[in-house]
Amino acid sequence: MKRITILIAAMIFAATAASAAPRNYELKSPDGKLVVTVEAGEELNYSLSHESDKLLDKSPLGMYLEDGTVFGGAQSVKKVSRRSVNETISAVVYKKAEVKDVFNEMTLKFQKFSVIFRAYDDGMAYRFVSHIKTPYNVENETVRFNFAQDWNMWAAYVTHNTWSLEGQYFTSNEAQYTYTPLSEWNKDRIAMLPLMVDGPSGKKIVVTEADNRDYPCFYLYNYEGGKELTARIPAFPKDLKQGGHNNLQMIVESRENHIAKCKGEQAFPWRVVAVSENDVQMADNDMVYRLAAPADKSSDWSWVKPGKVAWDWWNDWNIRGVDFKSGVNNATYKYYIDFAAEYGVEYVILDEGWSVNGAADLFKVVPEIDLQELVTYADSKGVGLILWAGYIAFERDMEEVCRHYSEMGFKGFKIDFMDRADQDVVDFHTRAAETAAKYHMLVDFHGTYKPVGLHRTYPNVINYEGVHGLENMKWSPGSVDQVTYDVTVPYIRMMAGPMDYTQGAMRNATRSSYHPSNSEPMSQGTRCRQLAEYVIFESPLNMLCDSPSNYMKEKECTEYIAAIPTVWDETVGLDGKVGDYIAMARRSGDTWYVGALTDWDERTLVLDLGFLPEGEYSVEIYRDGVNAHRSATDYAKECIDLPTDRKLTAVMAPGGGYAARIVPKNVR
Repeated sequence: MKRITILIAAMIFAATAASAAPRNYELKSPDGKLVVTVEAGEELNYSLSHESDKLLDKSPLGMYLEDGTVFGGAQSVKKVSRRSVNETISAVVYKKAEVKDVFNEMTLKFQKFSVIFRAYDDGMAYRFVSHIKTPYNVENETVRFNFAQDWNMWAAYVTHNTWSLEGQYFTSNEAQYTYTPLSEWNKDRIAMLPLMVDGPSGKKIVVTEADNRDYPCFYLYNYEGGKELTARIPAFPKDLKQGGHNNLQMIVESRENHIAKCKGEQAFPWRVVAVSENDVQMADNDMVYRLAAPADKSSDWSWVKPGKVAWDWWNDWNIRGVDFKSGVNNATYKYYIDFAAEYGVEYVILDEGWSVNGAADLFKVVPEIDLQELVTYADSKGVGLILWAGYIAFERDMEEVCRHYSEMGFKGFKIDFMDRADQDVVDFHTRAAETAAKYHMLVDFHGTYKPVGLHRTYPNVINYEGVHGLENMKWSPGSVDQVTYDVTVPYIRMMAGPMDYTQGAMRNATRSSYHPSNSEPMSQGTRCRQLAEYVIFESPLNMLCDSPSNYMKEKECTEYIAAIPTVWDETVGLDGKVGDYIAMARRSGDTWYVGALTDWDERTLVLDLGFLPEGEYSVEIYRDGVNAHRSATDYAKECIDLPTDRKLTAVMAPGGGYAARIVPKNVR
């Protein structure tokens, strides 16, 4: 009997040891280059390599519920399932008409949860899926990225509200990039996503997230001063106080002990690690769009009309040659509408000022504005009107706001000053998109976090800010280097999705001549730089930031801008280096547009267009003038036949740009 007892005990010990022993599960990308290794043992972690290069060492992941339940840790895998997908996504509003969705997937199923891993040729992602059917709260989530070496990173630190890390959760996500080793992280700052790391062999690694619809976004922090970055996730707000800009924001005074309230079974956001073999590949990465939930197939989205917008706020309603005082009034907006109609600009926006300041009530209109008269006038000219709306004013009664202004004839809203990314505000974005879609209204989110794929789920989400755009040049000193930012942001922030950068300045300045001005703002860099940005920057609802008076004075440039599409059938990255330069080509129908930007260095690029279909092409070129290094407005236009070698030479001045329109000779 004693022998039997000992034998049973030994068997139990062996079984326990076996269950606790780590088990490895491997997932490869379709091309076999990228390998995800998942270890399930005392903790759940993953590592990542690309060909012979190790990118991430063991990086823990887990989720912790308030009732003590743990997703991850020493738990047995109940089932492993795999699948491979090779599909094509038909995009509604995007930088290409079709998106290749090709990946291998592995799902590890545990008792109360699953973890899904996906491997694409250009990155990997994972997400937790809860199988709990009753409500629960998520106390916290472990999201770590343990890079294989102390590589250099491009981090966009939160630059305001710096009295505490908690205070930095209140941010509009507008910041330029700091380039330092991972180990030299600024301990006083958290960083917003996406974040880029220089990997081995010229590879680039970008960390971000996708498909956040009822769950907070995360920021990054380096606790140890080594090579591991850890997510910081804002907790659910407990006490909120209305205040902030014009009383349009909700200020968090205290938070709960959990980050999210969950109703039951759900899939959580994807944690994304994008990988490129060269810099320019990252400027054309589709990971966030692929991973987002698709739009409802039963819904008709044909009413969603991308386009360009004549914008009033950046140029301070500063027009000339008229017989009325410009400002927030009907006469001024009719002037903007007339301009838009003449040049084929699809929309005019009424930015902040049309509703009573400080009231946070979108039904209180200033006496200088007659909205019905304006929308009727715009409609007669074939121009749509979009209304600016503060967060709380829109949140207060979004259903009635959308219904009322849709019936009046307005086409959408630019919603501003959320400045948070906790679950409460993320949920607001989803509800705003859904409600606006119900009334066929476009949404442009400003004062918000980076895109996470909501523009695929709701194609009426036509644009996002979350970028250090040209608006900052109204007040920024010369020490703010927007030119270098312009050749950095396409590789990092734009990887997450479109950005309302608000380009199009006709007052252009060299590095030495630039200065901030509220009523007569200017851009850093050349005129052709502004033209090229309409090709480089992804922006389905694209602002013309300058005054109509300035555009009408610069008819040639304005006609070129006005003709550029805002969504595309095809996108091709041509050449680039983060922080130095970028060149891209985009196609709409039979017409191709080419754009190139440089930093403050004069630069010559040879752009290979060998991908163009057979045939002869005419090329309309806008290039920096010979004196653009002294007078940034100097440019030259020329029309040529595409050379037989299908190469164009782009010569750019310091802070310069290059733009071209290419059409088949049989197309007029």
